[in-house]
Amino acid sequence: MANKHPNLIVFGIDSLRRDHMSGYGYSRLTTPHLDKIARQGALFENHFSPGIPTTPAYASMLTGMDVFGTDVVALRHQGGLGGHVRTLAEVLEENGYDTTCIGFTGNPSSRGFRTYIDYESWVPDETGRTPKAQNLNDVAVPELERLAGSDKPFFLFLRHMDPHSPYLPPAPYERMFYGGDEKDPANKSMEPVYGFKPFADFLKSWIPEGVTDHEYVSAQYDGAIAYMDACIQTLLAKLEALGLEEETLVVITSDHGETLYEHDCYFDHHGLYDCTLVVPLIIKFPGRVPAGTRVEGATVISDIMPTVLELMGIDSGLPFDGRSLTRAIAGEEHARISEIYLTECTWMRKHGWRTPEWKLIRSLEPDFHFKPEVELYHLVSDPEEKVNVAEREPEVVVFLTKRMEDHIARREKETNRTNPIYTNLNWHGTGRTFATSQEAYDTLHIGNIVVARSLQAKEKAANAQ
Repeated sequence: MANKHPNLIVFGIDSLRRDHMSGYGYSRLTTPHLDKIARQGALFENHFSPGIPTTPAYASMLTGMDVFGTDVVALRHQGGLGGHVRTLAEVLEENGYDTTCIGFTGNPSSRGFRTYIDYESWVPDETGRTPKAQNLNDVAVPELERLAGSDKPFFLFLRHMDPHSPYLPPAPYERMFYGGDEKDPANKSMEPVYGFKPFADFLKSWIPEGVTDHEYVSAQYDGAIAYMDACIQTLLAKLEALGLEEETLVVITSDHGETLYEHDCYFDHHGLYDCTLVVPLIIKFPGRVPAGTRVEGATVISDIMPTVLELMGIDSGLPFDGRSLTRAIAGEEHARISEIYLTECTWMRKHGWRTPEWKLIRSLEPDFHFKPEVELYHLVSDPEEKVNVAEREPEVVVFLTKRMEDHIARREKETNRTNPIYTNLNWHGTGRTFATSQEAYDTLHIGNIVVARSLQAKEKAANAQ
C-alpha cells in the first residue's frame, strides 16, 4: 500500500448550493457530516461553477478546462467530449488507477472511466419518495470494497442526486425543516409555480397534490441535503473501516447550485444568478491538507483537476485553464481571480461577467421568463440580485460588456476555436432559434420525471430529439 499513489474519491453532488450547507453558515443544520470533513481539511468559501448546467460543469471539473477549452456549454451537448482534452479519469488510468463512475453513465463529460454503475435517482418508490443516496450506497459500498481489495490505487466518482429535483427525501427528512400546513388554502405562494407552463407538469408530477406553500418545497430541498449527508457518512465510515482514510484524497463539490423560489426560475438550476453559480468545495487529505483551512479567495470548478493531481503527486504534463490551489491551501502567495466569465445553456442561452461588485447578464436568445435582454446587479448593495440597474447604469453595462468581449476574443485566439455559446444553436433540441420570449415559452416543456431524467443522458436526449 505504501508504494501506491493515494486514492481519490470525488463527491459530485448535483444541484447543491453552498449557502444551504450549515458549514457555510446556513441557519439549518443540513450537513453535519460534511461539515466535519471540512473541519478536517480545507473549505473554499467562494467557489463558483461559471458554466452551467450539468454537462459543461462536469466537463470543466473533470478536465481542468473552461468552456473554451472543452467546447462544451450546453446541457444537451451534441457529440462526445472532444479528443483535444484529457479527462481526470483518463489521466489516472494512465497512472495505474482503477476508475469507477457511479451515477453518470452516458454523459459526454464522464468519459474515460473503466467501470460505470447506475442507480435509481429519479423515480419514487412505493412510498412516493426517492431514497437516492441510499440507492447510491447500495451499489457504492460493494464497489468501494472491491476497489479496496485491488493492488491498484482507485478513483471513485460519485454523482449524488438528492438536492436535484424532484426533492423527495424519505421520512423523517421530509418534515425535518417544515412544521407548517403545506396545504393551507389561504397560502397562494405556489400559484405562480403551477402557472409557469414550461415546468408546471413536471413540478406537479412530484410535488404532493394540494401543496400551496412554497416554503414546504424549499424545505424538501433542505431535507434532501440532510438525508444525503447522513448517507454519505455511511461511505466515509466504510472508508475508515477499510483502513483507507489516511491514504485517500476526498473532494466534495457540486456542478451548480439551485434556484428555489427566486428569480421566477422555480425549483431548477437555470438563470445566471449566484444561487445557481455558488457551490461548495471541500478537500480533505490527511497529512497534505491542513485541518481547519479556509480559503477566502474566489475559485472556480476548473481548478479542481490541477489541484487534485498536484496533491496526489501526479504530473500529467497537461496545460490547464484552471489553477492548482495547493498554494492557497498552504496559505502562500498565489494567483488570484476577481472576474469570471459566465455561460448558461439549459433553458436559456445567456452569458455574463461577474466581478466582486457587479454582475452582468446578456441574453443571446429571448428567454421563456420574458426577462430583459440585459441585466445588471450591484452585488454589494443587492447580493440577492433583485434590482436590475442596467438602465440606470449604462456606463457600467458598456464597461463590463467590453471586459467580457475582450476575454472572449482572447480565449478564442488562445484556443483557436469559437466561443461555444455562439455555436450551440440547437441547445434545446428543437432545431430553431427563438425570436421571442413567447415562442420560447410555448415551445419548451418538461412533461414529467421520466422526461427530465432523459435529458441527463446523452444517448437518451438524442433519441428524444
